Amino acid sequence: MSLPLVLIHGAGGDHLFWPAELRRLPGQRVFTPDLPGHGKSGGPSSQSVEDYAFSLVNFLNEVGLSRAVFAGYSMGGAVALSMALEYPERVAGIGLISTGARLPIPTLILENAANLSTFPLAIQALQEKSFGSLGDESLKEATFKRLSKMRQTLLLSDWLACDRFDVTGRLESIRTPTLVVCGTDDKLTPPHFSETLASQIPGAALQTIDGAGHMLVLEQPRRLSKLLSIFLATIP
Repeated sequence: MSLPLVLIHGAGGDHLFWPAELRRLPGQRVFTPDLPGHGKSGGPSSQSVEDYAFSLVNFLNEVGLSRAVFAGYSMGGAVALSMALEYPERVAGIGLISTGARLPIPTLILENAANLSTFPLAIQALQEKSFGSLGDESLKEATFKRLSKMRQTLLLSDWLACDRFDVTGRLESIRTPTLVVCGTDDKLTPPHFSETLASQIPGAALQTIDGAGHMLVLEQPRRLSKLLSIFLATIP
C-alpha cells in the first residue's frame, strides 16, 4: 500500500483550496486537514509555522498514521519544511509548492491587513501578484472573491507566521525525499526561492511550470498531480 499523502493548504485557506485532481489523486490515500482555526477545524489560528506543524503531528496520531508524505503550498510548504526538521521520524517525504525557506510579507501588506478598513487593499495587493501570465480570467475572478471572504484576523495571523518563518540555515540537515515545484511567473515566492531549496536540501528535485504564478495549484492542477504521483512512486 502506498504511503499516505497529507496536503497542507496555504495562508487563510482550508481543505477546499485543493482542486479535485489533487484531493483525489489516483491510487493514493490523500488527507486534506484544515489547520487550526481554518475551515472546519476548531481552536485558534497561530502566528507560528511551528505550531501548525505540531498540530499535524496530533492529526497523524488521531487518524492512526505513523508516517506520511507532506505536500504544502506556500505557508503549507513552510509547515512541511518544519515537519521535516522537527519531526523527521513522521515524515516520509515532502513536496514544497510555491514556497521558500523564508516567506517575507511586504510591510505595506501587513500594515493594511492589520486594519479592517484597509484590509481590502491587502487583498488587492495579493491578488495582483498571485497569478502568472497564462492565468485564466474567470479563475482570477473566482479566486479574488474567495480571498475577499477570508477572515481578516485569520489571514493576518497566517501572514505574520509566514513573515517570522526562516529556516535558511537548516536546509542541509533535511534527509527526506523532497520535490520542489514553482511557477516561472511566481511574483510572491519567485523561482530563486525554489532554486535555493533544491540546491541546499540534499537530493531535492526541482520542477518548474512555465507561465504559472504563485497560484499554480489552481492554475495547473493536472500538471501538479502528475508531478506528485511520480514523486510518490519514487519513495520507498
